[in-house]
Amino acid sequence: MSSANPSPLWQPDRERIARAQITKFHAWAANHHGAPSEGGYAALHRWSVDELDTFWKAVTDWFDVRFSTPCARVLGDRSMPGAQWFPGATLNYAEHALRAADTRADAPALLHVDETHEPRPVSWSELRRQVGSLAAELRTLGVRPGDRVSGYLPNIPQAVVALLATAAVGGVWTSCAPDFGARSVLDRFQQVEPVVLFTVDGYRYGGKEHDRRDTVAELRRELPTLRAVIHVPLLGTEAPEGALEWSTLTSADVEPVFEAVPFDHPLWVLYSSGTTGLPKAIVQSQGGILVEHLKQLGLHCDLGPEDRFFWYTSTGWMMWNFLVSGLLTGTTIVLYDGSPGYPGTAAQWRIAELTGSTLFGTSAAYVMACRKADVHPARDFDLSRVQCVATTGSPLPPDGFRWLHDEFAESGADLWIASVSGGTDVCSCFAGCVPTLPVYIGELQAPCLGTDLQSWDPSGKPLTDEVGELVVSNPMPSMPIHFWNDPDGSRYHDSYFDVYPGAWRHGDWITVTSRGSVIIHGRSDSTLNRQGVRMGSADIYEAVERLPEIRESLVIGIEQPDGGYWMPLFVHLAPGAVLDEALLGRIKQTIREQLSPRHVPDEVIEVPGIPHTLTGKRIEVPVKRLLQGAPLEKAVNVGSVDSVDLLRFYQDLARKRA
Repeated sequence: MSSANPSPLWQPDRERIARAQITKFHAWAANHHGAPSEGGYAALHRWSVDELDTFWKAVTDWFDVRFSTPCARVLGDRSMPGAQWFPGATLNYAEHALRAADTRADAPALLHVDETHEPRPVSWSELRRQVGSLAAELRTLGVRPGDRVSGYLPNIPQAVVALLATAAVGGVWTSCAPDFGARSVLDRFQQVEPVVLFTVDGYRYGGKEHDRRDTVAELRRELPTLRAVIHVPLLGTEAPEGALEWSTLTSADVEPVFEAVPFDHPLWVLYSSGTTGLPKAIVQSQGGILVEHLKQLGLHCDLGPEDRFFWYTSTGWMMWNFLVSGLLTGTTIVLYDGSPGYPGTAAQWRIAELTGSTLFGTSAAYVMACRKADVHPARDFDLSRVQCVATTGSPLPPDGFRWLHDEFAESGADLWIASVSGGTDVCSCFAGCVPTLPVYIGELQAPCLGTDLQSWDPSGKPLTDEVGELVVSNPMPSMPIHFWNDPDGSRYHDSYFDVYPGAWRHGDWITVTSRGSVIIHGRSDSTLNRQGVRMGSADIYEAVERLPEIRESLVIGIEQPDGGYWMPLFVHLAPGAVLDEALLGRIKQTIREQLSPRHVPDEVIEVPGIPHTLTGKRIEVPVKRLLQGAPLEKAVNVGSVDSVDLLRFYQDLARKRA
């Protein structure tokens, strides 16, 4: 595998390597903490996982983490699950997120853009003032450390203020995007019993206004623990009866008071996609997120005060929390609230131009949609400030790498393309961008510092240049401290540690190449297993979706009772395309030639659409369960999907086949 792409697509020049924060950190860690001075990134990474305590101490020193109470040691218990980070230390995440207000009061902390595409800045001093005012009001409302505060909000400045004010008082933040229906929100919020709810009256998307007042009324009825509801009038309506006005709570001019909380005090609750059963309520800590995100954003993403950080996301996806953490490095963060493709497919590139974004983050699906729609980002927009285009959500196909590189190269740009992969479970990346390493087509540059990422065979033996399970064999500070309502820790244990005791198994198929890069092949729990050969669905999607007639596809492998194996490929066609013999032949020929005859599906079935989770990931396992005869309510949590009607189509298909 390592010989397949011998020459890199991109190589950082000497100047970029020299000015990268990770280069400076490496030299400093060699002088002060015994890191190896030779051997480049690979040696630094090896040291970071072999000497976990020293590495994370170095991170807190380099980024000047302010401990209110210092710790005696970095790592208490090292076991997984249950590692104890910086025992005895106290700090506050929000204090670090607002630090830049001391030196850059008038510079923008936030740039807010909606579908009018008119950026509106919020300065560091104004952000700090609003957080101070709201934190004081939350305390007046009786919010105490450990209380849950919830947001039913889009990606707007008010959501950032609410998160930071919650963290400042030691509360626990949790949010859902307003395109989630009431049932989806209640499946999440009812688990954690919030005492405060921030909510909008509606939102704008795709050029239309969406009124959410009925949903908000239902949330208020069904969340009996609420002591206060705070109304953000995004569509300009009056506050409903008994709700407090946002403007009233954020009008005072007070300095924020930051509660010093233990390192492992909960910061927020994130949720798994919850496609089967209730979403897992994943709790991460103030200190764990702080140090993990400083490392990830400051070293791997190379962000600092001169940068503008844009990632297309909603408040229902962990990338929103990751985006907010850009504030930790003094970076201006860009909040876009609207459709990714309004008024046209190129919309996100226009946002990057208008805001002077230096790191442009999006989904692999968006890149491929732009390629298909014949969008020319660097030709049609001034993207001269964009240093890096990063993608996540699913693996960026090789064609995506080539297209991005070629589009920017035509305008003379030296674009760093970073495909990254991690999970809501750690709210970070396991593998991804390193500004000092080359980029190979279809590959993630390297495992991240402090992350002992390996590919394991079923017996727990590490593999190189072979497909195996994604395993992290050392604790990371941002791993969950627990799941909510999981008193004995069994649900947490069974989610990651039941296959390889003491090691985190993530559920992805990966290859770690002999040159240290990483290839993601898709989820291992929806793995295709043809005649004993395992393969990821991502490879098939990449090949099939190159065909202009295919808008999107879904492949499922189903073990049959007679020992056989049925592998259908579902295709959602582009407007005007017809699944005739000619197209069928091209689909099979494409797979046969680009992958192998073994990958050719048993059937190609046209469908009205491909179902996704609410955060846009294709749903493979629930469709597989439906096709195996499971009833809809057992196969999937209907509140977690973008279209239940689509799933009914697959259920009907299963009935017809039976």
